Amino acid sequence: MNAGEIVRVEGLAKEFRSGLGLRRKRAVDGISFSVREGEIFGFVGPNGAGKTTTLKLLMGLIRPTAGSATILGHDVGETAFRRHVGFLPENPYFYEYLTGREILGFYARLSGVPGRRIRERVETLLAWVGLEHAGDARLRTYSKGMLQRVGIAQALVHDPSVVFLDEPMSGLDPIGRKEIRDLVLRLHGEGKTVFMNTHILSDVEMLCDRVAIIVKGAIRYEGPIAEFLHSDERKADVVLARVSLELAAGLDARWGPLTGRGEHVELHVDEKAIHDVLAQALDGRAEVVSVTPRGASLESIFLSAVREGGDAGPGGPP
Repeated sequence: MNAGEIVRVEGLAKEFRSGLGLRRKRAVDGISFSVREGEIFGFVGPNGAGKTTTLKLLMGLIRPTAGSATILGHDVGETAFRRHVGFLPENPYFYEYLTGREILGFYARLSGVPGRRIRERVETLLAWVGLEHAGDARLRTYSKGMLQRVGIAQALVHDPSVVFLDEPMSGLDPIGRKEIRDLVLRLHGEGKTVFMNTHILSDVEMLCDRVAIIVKGAIRYEGPIAEFLHSDERKADVVLARVSLELAAGLDARWGPLTGRGEHVELHVDEKAIHDVLAQALDGRAEVVSVTPRGASLESIFLSAVREGGDAGPGGPP
């Protein structure tokens, strides 16, 4: 493991067989990536891309068919180092007859938190995830979003140095998502490493330092968010008014498609073509309403990766 790397994955693969005599399905296909110390790393992909399978491999819940993975310098098949790892599964299950405080106290004891610190740690985490008002209610009365917050709290109860979150925003309303984003940023501020499995691209753009996009079991893109969102082929939206039929036909033929919006028409063009578009528009006596540059978005990169993968739908185990 290189200095500063918390997670390292090399040639990791996992095959499943649906039944006796059936062909094997490769859910994870020789992927390699690394997660650096103190960063928020987004692991993104469509349903069936291999996200949850990868996370299960990292957590040692299933064995790889090929390749290797380490966390904190230890092979994922080891167990002792896991006291430094927090994990939120995609669909956490809790004993519904316990209260929020009781379940967190239970996990604190299970994780080896000293008895004298358990009460303080539980109260701190209930406040962090916005459940201090419901700490004495039984989990059977919690909504899905509240249970998700309990799941995040249990992943943090032993103060791990690296946290793995599988779909942490699942089931949360906009306020809940904002609170969890703030919590992830708090962890980042404390120097913790966060690995976040998600399909909510806006959260990835706001939170993550680096991202990997997985499609049909293969990594299509990996790198810093800022690098992804920079593009030499930047686009711009040009809105025009008072466009004659002759000018509209000329613009559409050269720069189209031209779209109408009331008295205005709009073009989406390469940023480097703006000068020529405006010159043609002004020569045709059109009025320039606005020119709005727009960079690449993570959504456009994601959709491009899915198209390159050849399938936007489920391709196997998640």
